[in-house]
Amino acid sequence: MKKYIILCLALYAVISSCKKSSDFLDKTSDLSSLTEQEIFSDSTKTFQFLTGIYSDVKFSFNKRRWDNQGNLESTTDDMEYRFYGGTQRIVILYSGAVSPGNFPIQDQWTTPYKNIRRANMLLTHLPGTPLSATLKRRIEGEARFLRAWNYEYLIKSFGGVPLLKDTVFSDIYTNIDVPRNTYEECVNYITSELDACEKLLPSPTEYEERDYGRATKGACLALKSRVLLYAASPLFNGGMSLLQYRNSENLAEKIKVAGYPAADNSRWQKAADAAKAVMNSGYYDLVLDNTTKPGYGFYSMFLTRKNQEYIFFANLAPNIDIEQYYNPPSRTGGYYGYPTHNFVNTFPMKNGKAITETGSGYNPLNPYLNRDPRFAYSIIYNGSKYSNKTAALEDVWTYDGAAQDGYNVMTVTGYYCRKMCDEKTSNANKINTARGLPLLRYAEILLNYAEAINETGNISEAYTTIQKIRERAGIDKGIDGMYGLKSNMNKDVMREIIRNERRIELGFEDHRFFDVRRWMIGMTVLNGFNKAMKITKTGSTYTYNEIDVEAAGRLRIFRPEMYLLPIYREEITKSPKMLQNPGW
Repeated sequence: MKKYIILCLALYAVISSCKKSSDFLDKTSDLSSLTEQEIFSDSTKTFQFLTGIYSDVKFSFNKRRWDNQGNLESTTDDMEYRFYGGTQRIVILYSGAVSPGNFPIQDQWTTPYKNIRRANMLLTHLPGTPLSATLKRRIEGEARFLRAWNYEYLIKSFGGVPLLKDTVFSDIYTNIDVPRNTYEECVNYITSELDACEKLLPSPTEYEERDYGRATKGACLALKSRVLLYAASPLFNGGMSLLQYRNSENLAEKIKVAGYPAADNSRWQKAADAAKAVMNSGYYDLVLDNTTKPGYGFYSMFLTRKNQEYIFFANLAPNIDIEQYYNPPSRTGGYYGYPTHNFVNTFPMKNGKAITETGSGYNPLNPYLNRDPRFAYSIIYNGSKYSNKTAALEDVWTYDGAAQDGYNVMTVTGYYCRKMCDEKTSNANKINTARGLPLLRYAEILLNYAEAINETGNISEAYTTIQKIRERAGIDKGIDGMYGLKSNMNKDVMREIIRNERRIELGFEDHRFFDVRRWMIGMTVLNGFNKAMKITKTGSTYTYNEIDVEAAGRLRIFRPEMYLLPIYREEITKSPKMLQNPGW
């Protein structure tokens, strides 16, 4: 009897793998009308099925994730969303209106489970496919990695979730009444799967160009680093037991499922060891180029599909996707997200000193001069030069009332985003850029290591690692060779330096939403209004005023239960054995 595959809410597009390098994760092929037998008895269709699972790895990173207009980054203190009506998904998330019954981002749950099911289906049929033993081994590793990738996303969003292991349910809407596994069980399962995948998969250098973007040994090591860092972090490492919730029903049981009930500092050493394994592999390094311009490696890295820093990435055909999304009105972009002045203030000066630090050289009358080079590669500010419709670099003016791009004309923060954009390209000139989307990159691993090793008390190792990041950023080494870092910092001071460095380096790469939560700083940084820079022009003089983004619908509200997302009501109704998260 023919058994048709029900894979998602609508017919899904699966991407085919072909010989040209631009074709992997590029062309679409619809398999939804085929039976399992028809797919898995054919080697090409089997590969297409696998590539379909790959096509969703970037779903959260996708800048146009919701309503073609935004993703999680606009719910944070780093970015304001262009729209702020009360029914917008992003506004529901940051305004405190989200609840089990008002959960507008069901894809946070359904997309990972849809792809876990796909991976299980492929693994079930893999032994009978007409593929060589070598290819079967590799595809098994890829499918298991992709399954672990999706579980990792679930547990950082919700805590412990049901582990389906190798079971294939008929579809994602079946009333699967299974309880949640504990967070500890999920971490152990994901890391053991990644250990197994690492033995099955090729190294990064063993793939041909047409296969760039596939999982490798290095990707397994890197994802394990991320999983164990989160597991060691304050929220999951006993932190939920310290919070005061409005709803305390079954609280102890819920906390045990959602995270580790008690803190254990040894988890930091496990996280450090996992990051160190990536560093010792020799597979990766930072893209370093301070010769072309200071920090140019940070900029150019995002404009290539494959480089020595990308560990796992979404391969794309030549495109202007990022430019279309971020560019200001004068470049006919969508300007869906405005960087906040909160984020701007995190960037130190080029000498590495914080703008509030004595000797930094910061001038409030000329606040964008001599900043960390990553600043100009991340932010379009008043007077920035950016590609126009003829591909020439032209000023962008964001002062109050400036035509097209000005404060209160379009931008509500005084800024537009430039991170990952090509300065030679704009939505106005339609010149495509070859790029991949960075889902795991080596800078994250270095930051993981610095954070974890600092928490073990090995502060000197944290110094060395952060200095490497700052060197690539184009920050001045200084006569003391410290890249602007103060000497003799204790663990607490270094922790704040590392967190700030992570915020800058990984800004707008789908990290801040989760970092704020795992560090348990949401009550501090996600309550109130974000900051803007209002610039007034008088003749040729500019006056700078830091103000709140005080508009109806822009108030941020964060409560203790929001450190984890609620499991939405329909899922709890479908699976009565499933506990809700603490406080919801």
